[in-house]
Amino acid sequence: MQIKDNVVMSIIEQLSDHYKRNISNRFLRPALMRVQLESHTWELIESITEKSDYYALQGYHLDELYERILALAEFIYHARKDIEPNLRVYLSGSGSHSAIPSGNERVLRDMSVNNFKSNLSIMADLVNKLYVTVVEIDNDLNSGRTAVHRTIPRLKELGRYLVPR
Repeated sequence: MQIKDNVVMSIIEQLSDHYKRNISNRFLRPALMRVQLESHTWELIESITEKSDYYALQGYHLDELYERILALAEFIYHARKDIEPNLRVYLSGSGSHSAIPSGNERVLRDMSVNNFKSNLSIMADLVNKLYVTVVEIDNDLNSGRTAVHRTIPRLKELGRYLVPR
């Protein structure tokens, strides 16, 4: 069964917009490429952040949606652990003077860097909100049967991925 719930689609739209504007923007993207995720995980992230319009029409299967939620949570975990502590170093390591922004570009880059930690937390909150909403729908749809989220053991890791250490 495919989910086309308006609340779910609204959260996905918020999440996608936040990711594109505040996490994977032109200033931070070079550092994000250092996040060590499998290519399949990156594809799942792209499918929910870049192709949400397609899925708004088609809907999501519950297991596909949970897969994407896990991919986003795994990204957040690795971005906090591997990128956040060294973000400034990663972004200044090009060695080329042409890569150093000036004026307004520098201000925008510094804002992106300074707010990275907060923006990851906002993203984590949105992923959690999406997860809780999908679980409610899953439980309602599978009343009397085993809900899909109970058949995916990796979802037990979600809290560890979303909560900063």
